[in-house]
Amino acid sequence: MFAVTILGCNSAIPAHGRNPTAQILQTQDHSFLIDCGEGTQMQIAKYKVKLNKLSHIFISHLHGDHYFGLVGLLSSMSLLNRTHDIHIYGPSLIKDIITLQLNVSKTILSYPLHFHPLGENTMIAETNKISIESFRVDHDIDCWGFLFREKKNPRSVDPEKVKPFEIPSSFYDKLQKGENYTTKKGTIILNEEVTIANSASKSYAFCADTIYRESIASIVKEVDLLYYETTYLKDQEEKAAARFHSTTIQAGRIAKLANVKRLIIGHYSSRYESIDVFLEETKEIFDNTVLAIEGSCFSV
Repeated sequence: MFAVTILGCNSAIPAHGRNPTAQILQTQDHSFLIDCGEGTQMQIAKYKVKLNKLSHIFISHLHGDHYFGLVGLLSSMSLLNRTHDIHIYGPSLIKDIITLQLNVSKTILSYPLHFHPLGENTMIAETNKISIESFRVDHDIDCWGFLFREKKNPRSVDPEKVKPFEIPSSFYDKLQKGENYTTKKGTIILNEEVTIANSASKSYAFCADTIYRESIASIVKEVDLLYYETTYLKDQEEKAAARFHSTTIQAGRIAKLANVKRLIIGHYSSRYESIDVFLEETKEIFDNTVLAIEGSCFSV
């Protein structure tokens, strides 16, 4: 199980009390920062996000509203005497940009910093409980989305059922993966006799800035929670396409095509002071939609 907290939900310009894009995905052992727009470290403090578990930062693309807060956050963590590693995944130039900023200010970080350039659709990182994949979306510069999947064995060992068969605990991992057990006498203990089915693995997909492309639906198919941009309302479809963004209706279509369980919409244009209509329009296509509002937390 994990949870997603919205730190920033606006598009290019901070406006109407809304900050640029940033989210934090938290598990029991790790925190993952997704994009880092201007003011992100202030939002982290405001919503009491603990930085000691932050291990990975994912930057979708190099428009400023998605990474201008990064060097400040990295510097602050050093001033707080952080010692454990940070891994940054993003476009290849992010390393040059951050290195230049640190060098110009003569900043020496108190912790190791590792850069990992994004490429084609592939798994880019994993912990003992989460795997993370990147996938390309279609924006006016190179841009990626991220897919987080819970790592879970298909079966769980039933302690009471396993006792009579004297199966060694060293074999439990194989039982959890669905294997049968063969005793020294050659008797086969069927997996179903000593295990129970686990619940399905949970998943979260973050679609960064993108024009409407139905091919995205196949990548995020049946995830538990999908974040998809809605920079514009439905009457601005031509403008959205010209600027490589999406509308409310288009976000709803992607969620419906992908058969996701729940949809979060965000990345609102600063031209809109109220965002209530975003929810109304998206729900016309996909009812189980919620607004990305700063401070809101979504459990998966």
